Amino acid sequence: MSPRAATLALLLLALLLGAANSFYVVRETEKAVRLRFGQLIEEDIAPGLHLKVPVADDVRRFDGRILTLDAETESFFTVERKRLMVDSYAKWRIADVGTYYRATGGDERVAQNRLANRINTGLRNEFGVRTLREVVSGERDQLMAEILADLNETVRDSLGIEVIDVRVKRIDLPEEVSEQVYRRMTAEREKEARDLRAKGHEQAERIRAEADRQRVVIEAEAYREAEKIRGTGDAQATAIYAAAYREDPEFYAFTRSLRAYRNAFGDEKDVLVLDPEGDFFRYLERAGR
Repeated sequence: MSPRAATLALLLLALLLGAANSFYVVRETEKAVRLRFGQLIEEDIAPGLHLKVPVADDVRRFDGRILTLDAETESFFTVERKRLMVDSYAKWRIADVGTYYRATGGDERVAQNRLANRINTGLRNEFGVRTLREVVSGERDQLMAEILADLNETVRDSLGIEVIDVRVKRIDLPEEVSEQVYRRMTAEREKEARDLRAKGHEQAERIRAEADRQRVVIEAEAYREAEKIRGTGDAQATAIYAAAYREDPEFYAFTRSLRAYRNAFGDEKDVLVLDPEGDFFRYLERAGR
């Protein structure tokens, strides 16, 4: 290849590289700024294809979507001087890319750290004027709304960031306090269990006494009914016997004498001294004749 052809080839290659470096694309999910020799010359570049000066211009792109800041657990005091361990997070995005670049140099970690410091300051201020009950359950939504409003008043102008939401994931007592609270709760639950057992035993004794009383009443009523039925039966039996004996009084007297003989002579060792002419031996005398 001749020197002239080589020069033309090199010139053509340089032109192609320059043309390739003269265009850049900004996506819909990105925020971008353009620098010229390190100086910011264009902010908030719209998505699409754009032209720049090769070598002199540099395009910096940043994530324009909603990002999550998961803050470290921090210690805060309530108005009652009770220390709490608070774990929080925030949702944020770049609102003003020029301010964001000038404040952080485009470093997302720097933005996260500064935003975390602002959030911790806001939480500390809000927790410091509320009681434990208010920050745990009573006014948490109001607390978060006030922190969010205060943050957006400052970070938008200072960092170019818009905070979408701030939430507290978890609120715990310090470990040494949690152990004391756990022991106190255990003692209270044990006391409550003892009270419930005592009330249960008392109620059981009351139920058992009532059951015993009802058993005695039922047995007495059953015995009374049985005696009434037995008396009615005996009366009916006596009436039947009387009616039968009235039919033959002599037979009744005979059977009664046999019963008396059986009762009198039931044991061989028994000795009776009676008048042979008495009524007791009347039927025996007739049998001998």
